[in-house]
Amino acid sequence: MTADPRLIVALDVPTVAEARALVERIGDAVSFYKVGLQLFAGDGMTLARELKAQGKQVFLDWKLHDIGATVEKAATALARAGGDFLTVHGEPQVMRAAVKGAGDSGLKVLAVTVLTSLTDADLAEMGFAYTAAELVERRLRQAIDAGCDGVICSPQEAARISEIAGAAGRPDFIVVTPGVRPAGSATDDQARIATPKQALQAGATHLVVGRPITAAADPRAAALAIAAEMAAA
Repeated sequence: MTADPRLIVALDVPTVAEARALVERIGDAVSFYKVGLQLFAGDGMTLARELKAQGKQVFLDWKLHDIGATVEKAATALARAGGDFLTVHGEPQVMRAAVKGAGDSGLKVLAVTVLTSLTDADLAEMGFAYTAAELVERRLRQAIDAGCDGVICSPQEAARISEIAGAAGRPDFIVVTPGVRPAGSATDDQARIATPKQALQAGATHLVVGRPITAAADPRAAALAIAAEMAAA
């Protein structure tokens, strides 16, 4: 079988050993994995290299956020280490530095617009004078100007992002949506969610799915069911 490269499974588990076991159980049903901060705090780069050696794609979801010089050096190091996607916070200085650091390595720099766990009320509490949709659009335009390859956004913002990116002459712009839940799944800690079909129809190019697959009794079967829904979208 050929796995759908648009489906990214989030290996948000405590240890590299648990992540390896999940990858083994899922088998050839998935070809793209997200290695996030939880594993980064352990031995995430070792896992990332192992996945690449197995022919998988790797999404380094590490949300870099520091002064420009530091982000640039980190992006350069990660590009050399291997990886396909890298996230950084959607601030102009950070984005420009990451793009410069990645260079022509093939590592795609994706800007985090607004975390999918945040609501308009959360943003107001943080001091922003924007709704989530408004802030996403602002950061999207800044990401395009900075030369980013794509953004991370909720499924609710995917359509508008695709529209703006297309108008800016970026039909290849990557739109990755977390907060994807099959119909009937628990929302967990996500606030702005959609089903796989809804997210793809809205303009998402890649879907990040975690617990609906990794916490399932049969992760492989769960991944195949989501892939089937994506194929029918």
